[in-house]
Amino acid sequence: MFDQQTRRIALLIAFGVCLHVAVSHLDVVLGALSAIVDILFPVLLGLGFAFVLNVPVSGMERLLARLTSRLPEKYRPRPGTVTMASIVIVLILIAGVAVLAVTMLVPQLVASAKTIAPLLAERLPEIERALAESGFDVDRLAKVFQHSSSSAADGSASGLEGLLSFGLGSVATSVFAAARSTVSVISSTVFAFVIAVYVLASKRTLGRQVNRVMDAHLDAGHAARIRHVAHLASDTYSKFLSGQCVEACILGTLIFLAFSVVRLPYAGLIGFLTALFAFVPYVGAFASCAIGAFLTLLASPEHALLCVVVYLAVQFVENQFIYPHVVGSSVGLSALWTLIAALVGGNLFGIVGIVFFIPIVAVLYELFREWTNARLAERGAAGEADA
Repeated sequence: MFDQQTRRIALLIAFGVCLHVAVSHLDVVLGALSAIVDILFPVLLGLGFAFVLNVPVSGMERLLARLTSRLPEKYRPRPGTVTMASIVIVLILIAGVAVLAVTMLVPQLVASAKTIAPLLAERLPEIERALAESGFDVDRLAKVFQHSSSSAADGSASGLEGLLSFGLGSVATSVFAAARSTVSVISSTVFAFVIAVYVLASKRTLGRQVNRVMDAHLDAGHAARIRHVAHLASDTYSKFLSGQCVEACILGTLIFLAFSVVRLPYAGLIGFLTALFAFVPYVGAFASCAIGAFLTLLASPEHALLCVVVYLAVQFVENQFIYPHVVGSSVGLSALWTLIAALVGGNLFGIVGIVFFIPIVAVLYELFREWTNARLAERGAAGEADA
């Protein structure tokens, strides 16, 4: 039998050999990891959805528990029933917000699209001149489209050949590839969403199973440390999401008031879209600004520049004086660290990094603070012992 020291040395040697082999064949290792991630992508995405949705679901569970606490004992629902009811209510609320966004956006887009036809008719000669100056044969292009439309009726392929002469075949191939990729993403998202619902519905059972595994295979100190980090991460993200909701309401209200004061069109719609996009820190506001500028350009082209100026002014005030304090204080970070976390996360991982890097940095900050305080306490105790 090997003693503990010999076993530890053997494990270090085995780890060094594995690390050397992995570095020597890094392309193979990365390919294998990529294949594994592709296979498990719906599961990983579903776990991510479950982690995000657990915040509103847990809040709804607490609300339903308070509402049913006054009922007689025999009429109180079981915890599993409360969890399922909370999941259904949260999903209905999310679907309601999505439907509200579509019902507000689509009619405005249709009304705005109707105003673009007269503008195109007025500026069609300018467009034709710009195309001619760019090297396009405008007359031939018009004949090809006219011939293709008539050929489609009698089944002729000459119209299709004419369109392919303009390189539209490659465009069709790209569109087909994009459609196939979109279908793949949608199917993965649907499977991930189903997995998330199952995880949320059985989260208590899964929690007990994970605790049993940790208690069986880890010592008490390591198991307690893992539980502490998991609880800290969940609590921090819950506060972060709550802060994001408050910040989204503030920003949407400010945009609505600013657009109403300067009499810009679609003040309510753009304020609503801004509140939705504000869940992506710092970047979501720019996306909603682009949508607002586009809608204003369709409805009132002369006010498009004013829309951008007003939007950027409100966004600057919100980003510098409101967001860092609202979200940063909710997760325990100062305004400076909140801004740095968003910038670093965006540069490393894009939009996903911006959304999740702030609570991640908050967790690391809290763990580092606890470690620092523990070290200072040890040194203070050692100093008192020496004295």
